[in-house]
Amino acid sequence: MSEAKKQNYLHGAAIMAGTTVIVKIVAFLYKIPLGSMRILGDEGFAHFNVAYNIYSFFLTLATAGFPVALSRMISAADTLDRPAQVQRIFRVALGVLAGIGGFFTLIMLVFHRQLAAVMADHQAALSIATLAPAVLIVCMTSAYRGYCQGRGNMIPTAFGQVVEELGKLVVGLSLAFLLARTGKGLPRAAAGAIFGVTAGAMGALVYMALYKRKYYPEAPHGAADVPDSRSSIMREFLRIGIPIAIGASVLSLINLLDNGLCLNRLQSAARFAPQEAHTLYGVYGKAQTLYNLPSYFITPLTLSVVPAITMCLTKRRRLEASEIAESSLRIAAVIAMPMGVGLFVLAEPVFRVIYWGSNPAGPVLLRLLGIAAFFVCMAMMGNAILQASGQEKLPIISIVLGGVVKISVNWFLVGSRAINITGAPVGSICCFAVICVADYYFLCKTLKKKPRLDRVLGAPLVSCAAMGVTAWAVYGLVSRLIARGGAPLDRLPMAVAMFVAIAAAVLVYAIMIGLTRAVTAEDMALIPRGEKLGRILRLKSRRS
Repeated sequence: MSEAKKQNYLHGAAIMAGTTVIVKIVAFLYKIPLGSMRILGDEGFAHFNVAYNIYSFFLTLATAGFPVALSRMISAADTLDRPAQVQRIFRVALGVLAGIGGFFTLIMLVFHRQLAAVMADHQAALSIATLAPAVLIVCMTSAYRGYCQGRGNMIPTAFGQVVEELGKLVVGLSLAFLLARTGKGLPRAAAGAIFGVTAGAMGALVYMALYKRKYYPEAPHGAADVPDSRSSIMREFLRIGIPIAIGASVLSLINLLDNGLCLNRLQSAARFAPQEAHTLYGVYGKAQTLYNLPSYFITPLTLSVVPAITMCLTKRRRLEASEIAESSLRIAAVIAMPMGVGLFVLAEPVFRVIYWGSNPAGPVLLRLLGIAAFFVCMAMMGNAILQASGQEKLPIISIVLGGVVKISVNWFLVGSRAINITGAPVGSICCFAVICVADYYFLCKTLKKKPRLDRVLGAPLVSCAAMGVTAWAVYGLVSRLIARGGAPLDRLPMAVAMFVAIAAAVLVYAIMIGLTRAVTAEDMALIPRGEKLGRILRLKSRRS
């Protein structure tokens, strides 16, 4: 791969990562107020989570794998300069995804009560029905996203996500607030909140369709560019997409079963009353909102790495593909590890400041999920590299192994009254650690040059150790300085201590990644305005 192409790959990831910051800020403005006692509270948030988890499962069945397949196929056709082939691939994929999405939307609409019953939460039925149309809408949107990503353009995907989140915020939060304030009950308030997801998805679809029409109009093709038949394109699309979809669907199914298992085990084995069980499950959902944050910053890199590696392999540059794979794993570790350590060390103030007055189990759950977050991010990157390398069936094995471990651990731990919901994040740690180990084994067998763990994890680990100690020490010191007579901190003083600790930790981590060369001057030169930032941080060259 040329240096220009490598720049495009990291530029796309940088654009997506930058937009992710905006998207997540908007998402927090959406979800955090929903969980407050004035709108949904812990119990109402449980109804919201049940519906959203069912939606996520069907959405995964409908879309997981197919945007990756589309991105791979379009990247290969674009590399070979076949514009007519590119357009036909997109049209076939759009039709397939619309059909699949329509089917799952119909299932959610017709069987919304039965699905709620399976999840042991009958009051989530209205939310499930309200969310059903979003599956079809997002399926069609994913076709446009896969097309643009295959062309190496991450901008429409990035801004489409902003449109989607703004729709959630404005429509969902407004409806939830109005329904809750007028006494319509938690089930209707949760349904109003989740309707924002459907509204936001429609906004994103309109934006993506208009973008493609403006910037990628269909052009006449020459005699040399005769596209393959629709049937052969569909076979190739399904051949690549189905194994990836199966792998993602297995994990989504495991998560869905696990969520239902948590509610059932809390009631049947741990002997909690239904309201108590829903409260514990609701606070776990709140902790998961924060735990998912690191993975959102890795997703842009996984989307960018697929066409980059595909392009290398299309041109038979296997060594360069291996270099991109190792670099992606290293950058994923640099991003994910400090976020996981931060959640672990500062779990108490982070959870309490954001969800003040919520169930006291929250900080413990978040601390454990901070550990799991790192393994989730590395598993995502490992799976993406395998899929881009044409080994889309191998992640299925990794995910099945991890899923069996997760369900087994949760079955025993969540069913214990003493451990209860705390067992759920322990199961997540075990699950994704197993997936990471299996993925690394498969990467060593697949890539021309196996990734070196010392290069991938060594420098980030040393940097994060220094960062974690700094966050712990600074938070403890500032808390003691501003505490009144040793009394527990109120929300505002706790927030002040937390932000001072975060600022100190970020500064120490920035210095350490330069000293340990976790990120080098060459890495920074490949992202927008990276050279200037590299000089500010005084990053050294890999060769110096």
